[in-house]
Amino acid sequence: MRATMLALPVLLPLCGAGLSLLGPHRAAVRALSGVVLTVVLADALALLVLADRDGPQAVHMGGWPAPLGITLVADRLSALLLSVSALVSLAVLGFAVGQGTAEHRRRTARVFHPAYLVLVAGVGLAYLSGDLFNLFVAFETMLAASYVLITLDADRDRTRAGMTYTIVSLTSSLLFITLIALVYAATGTVTLAQLGPRLAELDDGLSGALALLTLTVLGIKTALVPLHFWLPDSYPTAPAPITAVFAALLTKVGVYAVLRTETLLFPRDGPWPLLAWVAIATLLTGILGALAQDDLNRLLSFTLVSHIGFMLFGLALFDVRGLTGTILYVVHHIVAQAALFLVADLMVRRSDTASLSRMAGRPAPGALVAVLFALPAMSLAGIPPFSGFVAKLALLEAGADDGGAVSYALLGAAVLTSALTLYAMTRVWTAGFMKPPRPERGPSVRTRGAWLMLVSAAGVTAAGLVITVGAGPLARLAERAAHDLISPQAYRSVVLGEGER
Repeated sequence: MRATMLALPVLLPLCGAGLSLLGPHRAAVRALSGVVLTVVLADALALLVLADRDGPQAVHMGGWPAPLGITLVADRLSALLLSVSALVSLAVLGFAVGQGTAEHRRRTARVFHPAYLVLVAGVGLAYLSGDLFNLFVAFETMLAASYVLITLDADRDRTRAGMTYTIVSLTSSLLFITLIALVYAATGTVTLAQLGPRLAELDDGLSGALALLTLTVLGIKTALVPLHFWLPDSYPTAPAPITAVFAALLTKVGVYAVLRTETLLFPRDGPWPLLAWVAIATLLTGILGALAQDDLNRLLSFTLVSHIGFMLFGLALFDVRGLTGTILYVVHHIVAQAALFLVADLMVRRSDTASLSRMAGRPAPGALVAVLFALPAMSLAGIPPFSGFVAKLALLEAGADDGGAVSYALLGAAVLTSALTLYAMTRVWTAGFMKPPRPERGPSVRTRGAWLMLVSAAGVTAAGLVITVGAGPLARLAERAAHDLISPQAYRSVVLGEGER
């Protein structure tokens, strides 16, 4: 039973993708995708309960134990992020169907649903992978699916952006496979549970070089400054639901991989100054880039880059309190960023422009859209009592407790970035909503598709409110997950068995 639960988030979407190619009717394919993602969500929640109650869960595919076989592992962190990702994936699917991205034409419908399910399978494999090579396979699976999605019904600009995205991703993949070869040559294994002790036996110089290469490889996929240049040019050109799922999931998978590898493979006894300065550069460069934008989607893309710096903040401290804040921030950001990109599409559709300067001269989209924007925007800016405030407070407390010069620099950058994020969100609010509402003009705003888009965006926003209301239990869960990262003995034992290294 547990083996089925661990394999389901990967195998079910892949099977669903294959079946969706055979579906004769759009309604059948649509229902299939919805059922698959609902089952994945239920399974992920069950895994979260199991991992929190009984500790990490592992399955050796085909009966071959690690390091010979493929091992899938679910602990508190991976199960938590898998659950939130599955929820957002389901909501974005509804938005895509309502908007028409999924089924604009028959050919598009046949491409979108299989590619989307393959993307979800790649995300699931990334969270559950127990070794570096299968983590690489997960990223390649996501790359293949995301290129198809980003170029759906592509014009010249979207094709160019898709090529930029693909070239950068392939470069990262080349570096990743090189990293795997170097790690295997140095240690004789790529199993994550074995690598920590073996890397600790290496020369400090070699171990440090591998840690830096790992950060570089995953930094490209995570869009860390100065490796972020591809994201603001690629994401805004994609259809809105695709941008939302990319922003919510793909960069967070990269953050998860950084968390997993740096804590399990390269543990430290104190703050990592290099990562702290990368976090500061990411925070400030991203938010300053956002302030310079007139295009709404580019502005949100730069805020995405900026707030990845908050996730690095806690990791750079390398203690339980910092990692707790990071985990809380990742969960909050998956939901908030997806909601903002979905609501941004509603704003663009109602005003017929993504330019803030032009949007300011056109009627407001209405009160419901205003509320759906305001809630995640305030959360992103860290306004109490929303989930973004809870996560930022945890990070700030962790930095203050550490008390070092690097920690105070992180604190200053985080506070400044939060203030500038509030200013950026205020700019969008002023341009989009500080004007008379748009008069009702018949069926264009009451179509079934429009209501499905509104319901999907409202669902993601409501998920953010649930996170806010459940911040206490979630913070305690995040703290237990942080303890697992700092003390990974249980993770190693469930993968390798007692005494095996």
